[in-house]
Amino acid sequence: MTMPIVRDLTAPLFNRLLKTGMAMVAHRFSARDPYAAQREIFAQLLAQGSATRFGKDHGLPELAGRPFAEAYQGYRQRVPIRTYGDFWNDYFAAACREEEGSRRLLLENVTWPGKIPFFCETSGTTAPSKYIPFSREMFAANRLAALDLTAMYIHANRQSRLFQGKLLYMAGNTDLTDMGNGVKSGDMSAITLRHRPPYLKPFIAPDPATAALPWEEKLESLARLLLADRSIRGISGVPPWIILLLKRCRELGGRPLSELLPGLELIIHGGTSIKPYRREFVELFPQHAPHFLELLPSSEAFMAFQLLGEEQMRLTPYYGVFFEFVPCDELDERGVPAADAAAVPLEGIETGRRYAVILTTCAGLWRYHIGDTIRFTAHAPLFMEFTGRDKFLDRFEEKVTQGEVEEAVARLNGVPGIDIREFMVGPQIGERRHIWVLAVGKESRTAGIDLAKRLDAALISMNADYATFRSQERINRPVVLTVGEEYIYSWSKEARGKLGGQSKIPHIDPTMGGDLVKDLVEYGGTTS
Repeated sequence: MTMPIVRDLTAPLFNRLLKTGMAMVAHRFSARDPYAAQREIFAQLLAQGSATRFGKDHGLPELAGRPFAEAYQGYRQRVPIRTYGDFWNDYFAAACREEEGSRRLLLENVTWPGKIPFFCETSGTTAPSKYIPFSREMFAANRLAALDLTAMYIHANRQSRLFQGKLLYMAGNTDLTDMGNGVKSGDMSAITLRHRPPYLKPFIAPDPATAALPWEEKLESLARLLLADRSIRGISGVPPWIILLLKRCRELGGRPLSELLPGLELIIHGGTSIKPYRREFVELFPQHAPHFLELLPSSEAFMAFQLLGEEQMRLTPYYGVFFEFVPCDELDERGVPAADAAAVPLEGIETGRRYAVILTTCAGLWRYHIGDTIRFTAHAPLFMEFTGRDKFLDRFEEKVTQGEVEEAVARLNGVPGIDIREFMVGPQIGERRHIWVLAVGKESRTAGIDLAKRLDAALISMNADYATFRSQERINRPVVLTVGEEYIYSWSKEARGKLGGQSKIPHIDPTMGGDLVKDLVEYGGTTS
């Protein structure tokens, strides 16, 4: 997401007024009651949704205006938890039509009042792409979140020169698709960039032409721009791609980054945890490192950000979204909660417990299972950590689902002579690739078969994000280790203490840094 930055016109009075304004916004943010904010947002969402088709289907008019506890109890009873596939089948598909190979999707008073002007397009499994509704109210909520983040940073860092320069925004594909009726779809970063307020345009880099380049060309252009334009004060993007950018800057400049980028003061990162990449950032900035702030944004909602000087993000329940949480131990083997799962609102969460996030948003998603999981570490403030996706292979933003992983193995098992009994796949962060451990039956014949090539090709055929990243070499070719079926079960029993019953081998490594699959690979060295 973009961050609002106001240019310092070098006038001391303007500078003082700006900092005074930022301080006022920061104090307003600090004074908010998150629980009261959630009750207020819930009431607003019920009122706005009452006149829609969804609202009438679920009796929302009867709940609007009631006290929170009563309204929420009725809401849980009347509105089931839904996945994207459920929303597509129940509400979106009927509003979609295909014309000359292109998709037309018009949602007007379906799940949100008025017309949805934008759809954030992401790779999905129910259809070739997922189309996440993005309303004007969501635009306004995200801008408010960005303002609060900026104000809190500047208020905490009085020496900041962030507003005197530019933010380098590492967006994805900036092309938008015309879906007819004035509706556009595309990557969220493209929507955000192309429709940002006019007053921000001078303060965001790169220019539209550079942002639209293919990935390899764009990375090179961004590196050269970062080295040449000393007014760039911040970078916003996903950790692995920021690292690639900074490494290219160092290659081009031939000196330490602290010398090449003396004006860089802030790196804003999100999309995946920075923990697996922290060592690389330390190596890139052994001294005079910029500040780092983590966000938890998504196409569906803005959920959390980190304040300067704090170790963890705070949940930010102020921006048009009502949150519910389902304990992860109540999810099924696909990582999905039941429609009537025992969700709790914010006031019911427990620290130390891992939750799947359920969202009701000002873009017309109602009790939507987003697929992100978090763990709260404190109640006041609401410190939390992002703990990954529900059954997703997603450490490089490739968004490969467990279903796609299992289908790839199923196709491999369709090859005569191959018998894969169990498996696990996870990331090798430093090598920017996946490693597959395949436990094969005793009669399996894999000699002469390029298993990695076949698995790679299967994921390319099923997942658009993975295919794009592979073609751009943002993800390298996977590697495969084959072991006997007894090996993986022995590892599960000895290393994990889990074998048999309801204990299953996780097909996707659930750890942020690929620790589980690494342990599985290293276990072979101790048992061979």
